[in-house]
Amino acid sequence: MLFNFERSKTLRELLRPYENSIFSFKFKIPGLPFSHIQRHSYVNVYMKWKKDSYYDSIEHIHQSIQLKPVIALKNCITQDPNGCIPISAVSKKGLQLDVPMKVARFLRQYPSIFEEFTGPQYNHPWFRLTAEAAEIDRDEKRVYEECREDLRSRLRKMILMTKENVLPLKIIQGMLWYLGLPNDYLQYPEQNFDESFRFVEMEDGLKGLVVESREKVCSVMEKNAMKRGLYSGGAMEAIEFPFFPSNGLRLRRKIENWLHEFQKLPYISPYDDFSNLDPDSDIAEKRLVGFLHELLALFVEHSAERRKLFCLKKHFGLPQKVHKAFERHPHMFYLSFRNKTCSVILKEAYCDESAIENHPILRVRKKYIKLMKESKVILRNRRVNGRFSNCSEKLDLDSNDLDERELHMADCSSEQAA
Repeated sequence: MLFNFERSKTLRELLRPYENSIFSFKFKIPGLPFSHIQRHSYVNVYMKWKKDSYYDSIEHIHQSIQLKPVIALKNCITQDPNGCIPISAVSKKGLQLDVPMKVARFLRQYPSIFEEFTGPQYNHPWFRLTAEAAEIDRDEKRVYEECREDLRSRLRKMILMTKENVLPLKIIQGMLWYLGLPNDYLQYPEQNFDESFRFVEMEDGLKGLVVESREKVCSVMEKNAMKRGLYSGGAMEAIEFPFFPSNGLRLRRKIENWLHEFQKLPYISPYDDFSNLDPDSDIAEKRLVGFLHELLALFVEHSAERRKLFCLKKHFGLPQKVHKAFERHPHMFYLSFRNKTCSVILKEAYCDESAIENHPILRVRKKYIKLMKESKVILRNRRVNGRFSNCSEKLDLDSNDLDERELHMADCSSEQAA
């Protein structure tokens, strides 16, 4: 049967004769938020990755992988009442502490941080912190104490971006490093949490942390737009993302046109409800990009290993191919492939110093990294001195004459110079 769309009646016209009958009822079809802009117009064109030496050379980002086990071992030492531990106390915790090799060998790689000495019994190696490392540790504890509310606020914001304002403890534990919180943060709820936090039982027997807050939370994007007078805080307002193109990066014309229209779409805060959004629409894409921007803005280095973000999909309502968002927006995110991993970097944090405030713990981590670099100098000097020492010992045994001894020393020096 053919259906004539031109002569078809609407639902309202069909119900009009019954408006005044005893069977009349009020029926209102609810409006769908953003229904007039929920479309998907992205052009799926391959975008070639462009290397940018500036982001690949940010030291505290790419040294973070080595720094994490260093701080973990440092904490094991400082937590001991004597301030020193035998190697047996940590030798079997390498996997737990993210140590990439044998723990003893790793500790000896950083003599500027860990000082080795012979223990009181059985000649076992013991380790304690050097004076410089102990001073940085005290500075780190002062930052945790003075910036307690700032650090707690970052965790609160992260949980408020979830679908139900709750996050499993095991996921929070995995994000503590990025949030700049100590590894034992969840073990002391009385001193670290206020009344807005509450522990709950979740599905699958998991324990979670829920945040109860009625205050409106503004994202970094909203705050910056308000400062510039480009945003009044109303619904359905458009906020344009700041773009920072890398040198030599050229986008296809179709993608540039799509980005131009993408910037005009309303900005949906990562703290607002997004259940009415079509996950395949462009506005859902803009909400996703806004979420990733806010999340990286909360982190210490404004960066994270991309694979570590995949565990957030379920609880934050992220699409299955969330990693594609980083590739579709190279003007906002940079993918670095140093250290045999893929790290996501928020470009704005390193191109506009006034846009995103520095994390309070970043200064301390930079001090640790500087101390780690000094270890390389110490080890290099030890190797050089060891070679000269070996040459001297050999000469004392083989030569009976002062002239021969000087000749042999000259030969050793020339070998070292070569």
